[in-house]
Amino acid sequence: MLVNDSGMKRRNIILIHLLYWFYIINQNLFPLYIGKLDEAVLANNNYLKDVFISTILNVITFYTIYLVFPRLLKFNLKITALLSGLMVIALITAFRIPAEFYFWRFFADQPGKDMVFETIYMWNNLRMVIIIGIYAILIHFMINWFESQKLRDELINQQQASELALMRSQVNPHFLFNTLNNIYSLVYRKSDEAPEAVMKLSSIMRYMLYDSASKKVPLEKEIEYLNSYIELQNLRIKHADFVSLKIEGKTEGLTIAPMLLISFVENAFKHSCKNQRPGILIHLSTINGTISFEVINYIKKAGTANDEPTGGIDLATIRRRLELIYPGKHKLLISQETETFRINLEITN
Repeated sequence: MLVNDSGMKRRNIILIHLLYWFYIINQNLFPLYIGKLDEAVLANNNYLKDVFISTILNVITFYTIYLVFPRLLKFNLKITALLSGLMVIALITAFRIPAEFYFWRFFADQPGKDMVFETIYMWNNLRMVIIIGIYAILIHFMINWFESQKLRDELINQQQASELALMRSQVNPHFLFNTLNNIYSLVYRKSDEAPEAVMKLSSIMRYMLYDSASKKVPLEKEIEYLNSYIELQNLRIKHADFVSLKIEGKTEGLTIAPMLLISFVENAFKHSCKNQRPGILIHLSTINGTISFEVINYIKKAGTANDEPTGGIDLATIRRRLELIYPGKHKLLISQETETFRINLEITN
């Protein structure tokens, strides 16, 4: 994977450099494109020779500054970096002037009698060194910014993945502990419903071990998981009508983060009034790919619905998990009245 990532970075950097030189060369050839050059300039292809020679000198200038500039940034003293930079500019300019003469004299077959040095050549080369140097520094900063941004995004994704893994590791043991407690109470009372509870637990464990490792699962599996959990709780409470579960809309083709909805249902069971019938109202509906999930429970007289016992998964943790999995694609509203506690969740696929 590291080789592939490095290769991808190299390709992007090469593409940026190619686009830059395509732009520069086309800028030089633009007068030729629009026919603004007279025949004297075009004679003997001198204009094209000038573009060719300038491009070679600019390439040398560009990559000299491009490679030297990062080293200048490592100087602790700014004055040292500045003086070194000025020295580099002077050396490149001093190189360009005779190099330009050499190219014109020997590669462009310019007669020696026509090659007369003028002071303006020095200033023109100095100007080009400064302009090309600015481009080199800007492209260096742009590439560094892109790489830094990509690294920052990778670190954020790794941090979020670690945080989600931690949350999942908290949810599974917590839920399993509560479920085992429920089965233990059935076995302790020698209830005939204990074998059925073990089967329900087996179904739940399969979901927790195999499906919850995925980022998303089919919505039907999450609903099946909720049904198993509710039935297991009903065995303990001994009131089949304690929970009202209503499913509306098409669930086919929709996905959801595994074990996301169960946290709200657990919270409702934990703090619901067992004397109320029904004590918990659950409504799940789907419209145009949006999953709406509502849980209402009647509150116990002692305590409130958001008082979590030690070791429980609090609603703040659930909020954070939603923010990591569905950033900008969910709405969570929590409200409490005198007798009821209500949670409304909307998720857009």
